[in-house]
Amino acid sequence: MNTVENLEYNTERTQLIIPEYGRHFQKMVDHAVSIADREERNKEAQAIISVMGNLQPHLRDVPDFQHKLWDQLFIMSDFKLDVDSPFPITSKEVLQQRPEPLEYPQNHPKYRFYGNNIKRMVDVAVKWEKGDMRSGLEYAIANHMKKCYLTWNKDTVEDAVIFGHLKELSDGQIDLATDGENLTESGQFLKNRQSKSNRSTNNNGQKGKRGRKKRY
Repeated sequence: MNTVENLEYNTERTQLIIPEYGRHFQKMVDHAVSIADREERNKEAQAIISVMGNLQPHLRDVPDFQHKLWDQLFIMSDFKLDVDSPFPITSKEVLQQRPEPLEYPQNHPKYRFYGNNIKRMVDVAVKWEKGDMRSGLEYAIANHMKKCYLTWNKDTVEDAVIFGHLKELSDGQIDLATDGENLTESGQFLKNRQSKSNRSTNNNGQKGKRGRKKRY
């Protein structure tokens, strides 16, 4: 009866700082903090780091991973552990700093089905000197635009439409309509897309057949 009354429940215990390591690790860290002798504290800290590294032996001796383990040790001690760390000790204030907000592109392109990368490629192309390299890049961009167009819109599209969009996106600096060259046929893009779709379907079907058991 006394044993039942003395049972501890997690809801009654202190919250773990890094739950992945478990409560026994936290107790080891708390014990290290309570050791008065600095030399003994250092030995205890090294022992804890060694055990933490044993959980992922393939990363145990990697310098960056070692730095991470020491950071986690100080975090679990609430930065109260005073030991000699082989790495600079990250302060509590630095860890609690909020990261700077990411800069997301705020532009809203007219032809969204091409994506933002196409506009970036166009901006790069117009900065190149005119010649074979630039011409090759321009046609590569136009072919990719045609592929994107067919993916999201129709099963066919005239090259003139793509050339018009490219001229608009480049502010008139790329005009392939006057060259008389043709882009890859729409049917080729659709054929490649269909081929990939069939290959994926066949692979899934074969996996399904291998997974079935014969029933008699």
